[in-house]
Amino acid sequence: MAAATDALQVESTATNFQAADLAATGDEFTSQEHCNSSITAGDTTDPATIAPDPKSNLIGYYSSWGWKEIVKASVWHGGSWFDAWLTAVAAQVGSVILTFPYTFSQVGYKFGILFQFVYGAFGCWTVFLLSWMYAELKQRKMLQGTLQKGHILQYHEVIGGLVGKWGRYMTKTFICLSLTFGCTLQLIACSSDVYYLNSNWNKRQWLYLFGALALPCVLIPTLHNFRILSFIGIVTTSITSAYMTTAALKHGQIPNVKHSAPDNMVQFFSGLTNILFAFGSHGLCVEIMEAMWKPKNYKYAYVCCVLYTYLLTIPNSTSVYWAYGDILLHNSNAFGVLPPSTARNVSIIAMIAHQYVALMLNITPIFHMWEKAIGLHLSPNYLLKSFARVPVVCLIWFLALAIPFFGPINSMMGAFLISFSVYIIPSLAFIYVYRSKAAREASVWKPPKLFFHNWFTLFCISGFVATFVLVIGFGLGGWASMTNFVRQINTFGFFQACYQCPVTGKAH
Repeated sequence: MAAATDALQVESTATNFQAADLAATGDEFTSQEHCNSSITAGDTTDPATIAPDPKSNLIGYYSSWGWKEIVKASVWHGGSWFDAWLTAVAAQVGSVILTFPYTFSQVGYKFGILFQFVYGAFGCWTVFLLSWMYAELKQRKMLQGTLQKGHILQYHEVIGGLVGKWGRYMTKTFICLSLTFGCTLQLIACSSDVYYLNSNWNKRQWLYLFGALALPCVLIPTLHNFRILSFIGIVTTSITSAYMTTAALKHGQIPNVKHSAPDNMVQFFSGLTNILFAFGSHGLCVEIMEAMWKPKNYKYAYVCCVLYTYLLTIPNSTSVYWAYGDILLHNSNAFGVLPPSTARNVSIIAMIAHQYVALMLNITPIFHMWEKAIGLHLSPNYLLKSFARVPVVCLIWFLALAIPFFGPINSMMGAFLISFSVYIIPSLAFIYVYRSKAAREASVWKPPKLFFHNWFTLFCISGFVATFVLVIGFGLGGWASMTNFVRQINTFGFFQACYQCPVTGKAH
């Protein structure tokens, strides 16, 4: 508690200089997260009372820091463009790198690579739209004087504030469900991965342990405090991706390897929906912007995030599919085909570490929703708010134990949740918000030169993205996911001790 409060005092002093600098340069909107924390009792200084020229002694200010301040700022406070990139990559790239070889066995090389670029580009576009709408709402609230200090804006509040209550409730439903099941997936993936290391415990027993180990995540205040954790998340996934690529190339192709994909419509559209699911980290992008000193730069950080995602997913998925071919259709986790080795064990441990980071990132927006629901969001009592978060972790822990067969419904989640929350809602909301000439003239941003300064171009692109995902992702993807789910439903079991484990062995 004392460490957290001390750290926030350091952050407050440093970012007061940043706040004044932003005001001097005419930045359209700034984040409240850098001025205070949503959990601890932070700085209460009114930005209007800050000294007029703080940068005049900025070098002297930073040079006066001791090692404690430097360490705290290095591992705790993250409001820069680079921190936003760290968080976005850590949230987006995770266990999906283990399932992409399986996806390639469903859709083939060409479509596997093509649709990564398609959905990655669509994701960048909708982040651009969300950044625009976030700036719009922030400006309106500042002009109206309704911007609450300490209140962290969230995705559903941005949509609701611009579209109306119906947009707020619909978006909140999609976001809450997708984040909840995404967190549940991380716990299930931990038990599934560690089972390849030690099968003396079944997966349910491992889940008991991992669920308990997830409880400390209630202590992390906001996405502003994830610098070192996000760095760990990126390093661990990079290690796993490099191992998978190297191991597959070193192993070479198995005898009589076959690459028959795509040859099944159900598998094909299920695979495309898995790719859609992989670029679905928008549920926390507004919270990341709230944690930034210059939120308008998030759209650039996200483009770099997607580019880095390609570096991790394309080499490993193509190489593993090249080596093992169609047998991946029966192994959704690449660890199931890669040969046992010390390197694989290190990779498994690295992936488990990442999945914990991903869990903590994705559960943070749920914490904020819960705090607002019970009236504690603006409370300065750090311990009370931390304790109030525990039921959220327990619910996700319970869901992970109850539905350990989560893997087969990943594509359903992509089709019915991610397709709307990531692609369709932002695209249609943007068109709705700026449908009138008055709204366009008063907009906080204007159409950039890249799009010929033309609103019609923006609307056409947004409409195309929404329509494409509605037809391919939700329509055909939903049909394929449901068909695949029905085919496998007899293999499911609630509270199953060891889903998809070998019939014999200690796991049972």
